[in-house]
Amino acid sequence: KGDTVLIGKYSGTEIKIDDVEYTIIREDEVLAIVE
Repeated sequence: KGDTVLIGKYSGTEIKIDDVEYTIIREDEVLAIVE
């Protein structure tokens, strides 16, 4: 699907759309991107 994005434990806002869970984060909350 894409890259794995590492974020802090309490970062972002979790939402659910059509039974799929997403985490919405700000750019400055990204710790690392693993390709």
